[in-house]
Amino acid sequence: MNQRMKITGLVPATFTPMHEDGSLNLAMIPTLATYLIDQGASGLYINGSTGEGVSMTSDERRVAAEAWVAAVDGRIPIIVQVGHNSLAEARALAAHAQAIGADAISATPPNYFKPKTLDTLVDCMAHVAAGAPDLPYYYYHIPVVTGVDFDMVEFLRLGAQRIPNLAGVKYSKSTVYELQACTLFDGGRYNILFGSDEMLLSGLVAGAHGAVGSTYNFALPLYHRIIAAFERGDIEEAQHYQSLSMRMVRRTLPFGSAAIKGMMKLIGLDCGPIRLPQVALTPEDELALRDEMAAIGFFEWGRPAIESELQGQTGEITP
Repeated sequence: MNQRMKITGLVPATFTPMHEDGSLNLAMIPTLATYLIDQGASGLYINGSTGEGVSMTSDERRVAAEAWVAAVDGRIPIIVQVGHNSLAEARALAAHAQAIGADAISATPPNYFKPKTLDTLVDCMAHVAAGAPDLPYYYYHIPVVTGVDFDMVEFLRLGAQRIPNLAGVKYSKSTVYELQACTLFDGGRYNILFGSDEMLLSGLVAGAHGAVGSTYNFALPLYHRIIAAFERGDIEEAQHYQSLSMRMVRRTLPFGSAAIKGMMKLIGLDCGPIRLPQVALTPEDELALRDEMAAIGFFEWGRPAIESELQGQTGEITP
């Protein structure tokens, strides 16, 4: 993947499938990969928050990355999230991603001992990105989780000087005005990917080049419809589809973070349990979640994709 090219379209932040005992279910990854590609995914973001990368050992993260790269086999780009509280481990994971043929890397900052200044953050990320000098690097900005929150325009400004392979930002914060400032910085040089599914339309209006999200795993057709309506200039229709996304997300919130992994079981792609400290759904929760989704019509509008709506929406990498 050329560092001057941009990822566009919809990039599911993939789940890591697990057996009931919590071990990795690598055998399911080819099925998931093919399903997401067939649904129109333009790339995959693996071992991130959705993939429980921070709850996995480094060895598990390596074998999962290898399984995803093998399963996708070059059909769409793969971004490997390599962030770790140990910068040495993060850098080693970055080097591994490059060695196995991933297309890009991304990393959260250390979040136990947090960088106190923007300079320190850039130093940390430069160290990690240097582990994979031939791959584009995307900073993963998710301050609600990491507690690390600096001006991303200033990060891009400093990063341009000290991170040679800096490609962009996975922007998972609701401040759309700053997202827009990032898309405009330095003539639009950097690839800005929005990370708030229930605000995709806002991100498109702000100029986001693409989007990375959890709910794209089980509702890609809905988000393709948002993009198609936006590009036709039909904002009312785009708002309608975005409202369905918002309702879907709001209905999952009472069930906790396990709900989005539980959604995969509802569409027939059971990715298994979620690891502690996140709390798994009970059988009663699963039934209640199904009822909530049925109540808002998810099983009617959530899938399958309509072929005509996907034409021109596959999100190929473009110069």
